[in-house]
Amino acid sequence: MMEMLYCKDNKPYFGIPGTCITTVFYILCFGGIVPVRAEVSVEVSSSFSYVVTNGGYGGYEAFPDLARLQDCRLMCAFYEGYSHISPPKAGYPTGGRIMYVTSSDEGVSWSTPTVLYDTPEDDRDPSITQLSDGRLLATYFTYNDGGLGSYLIQSNDAGLSWSTPRSLAPAPYFISSPIVEVSTGRLIAPLYYEDDVAGIAHGAVTLSDDGGANWSSPIDIPNPSGVFLDAETNLIERKDGSLWAIQRASHSLAQYSVSTDQGETWSDSESLDFIAHSSYLLRSADSHVILMAYRSYEWPAGTGYTALRYSLDECETWSDPITIDADCIGAYPSMVNLNDGSVLVTYYEEGGGSDIRARIITISGAPEPGTFILFCAGLIGLTRGKRI
Repeated sequence: MMEMLYCKDNKPYFGIPGTCITTVFYILCFGGIVPVRAEVSVEVSSSFSYVVTNGGYGGYEAFPDLARLQDCRLMCAFYEGYSHISPPKAGYPTGGRIMYVTSSDEGVSWSTPTVLYDTPEDDRDPSITQLSDGRLLATYFTYNDGGLGSYLIQSNDAGLSWSTPRSLAPAPYFISSPIVEVSTGRLIAPLYYEDDVAGIAHGAVTLSDDGGANWSSPIDIPNPSGVFLDAETNLIERKDGSLWAIQRASHSLAQYSVSTDQGETWSDSESLDFIAHSSYLLRSADSHVILMAYRSYEWPAGTGYTALRYSLDECETWSDPITIDADCIGAYPSMVNLNDGSVLVTYYEEGGGSDIRARIITISGAPEPGTFILFCAGLIGLTRGKRI
């Protein structure tokens, strides 16, 4: 298979917003090779807006998670406390809590923050999923000195009221990403196992085939390298029905694993070629591009920024990093497709008085399925363009 390198306008790629990748397709047509060029450009807005600046319970907002509701609103769940970890203390008797805001104008403005759930402990890392039947599932974990495990609550009225929590997985299994409803109808909750004392950490999942009423025992993702994967597992279903999961390693390269049986078994975790914390995967509205937003981190310098990569080949390869926000190491991003084909990404600032920011990602030029068969009946091969 032939391979060619391109970059828009023959300019070198420097990993900044607005750069692109070009893919060159070769088609055998009556004995000749006809090149068909298709460009994909990914741009991040130069300015940000605020989603939340004060949730009214400590002023530290973090770990946002976005969902598109069936009534067309956007919902953003987030953590509200007085610090990165907010155990109960004087003035904050219930510690950190889970809150949410909604938007009816595609993220231009947001409602007043509302409490989603609060227990007497530090409740954190919320995520929201709306199932095909309309139910909202919210997940979170509750933290004290050792963690109390991961929980699930449900709303049947678009977030107006919520059920009492049910255990999703016992400690030390935790959750930081939304439940995924795959094409078969199965629900998959991405987990991670973390035992600091034993020095063991890796990704995991739990499965439900009855709409979330019952969940399997946690299924561990193999980690033969033994690298401490404080995983914050996030996953996406690929076009062939397989699942691709990414796992964080705080001080080394991120790792990934693949499942071909809807999460029941997983391949051995393998390293990517970059560090990525708290990754979030989203398929573009036209389905051709998979975005990965994450915290880019440099070790041992301890510096980083909120970053974006994308894949045109179902997570097989990834672009070089694009900066979302050079000033924010907090990250824990989340993304949702907007009605105009762009993508809204949210992330938090970190540090005292952390707020939640948002930017717009614009994708253009993705090839449409079947474009190339119109040129010729015999498609022999294609080359995958790489950044230079």
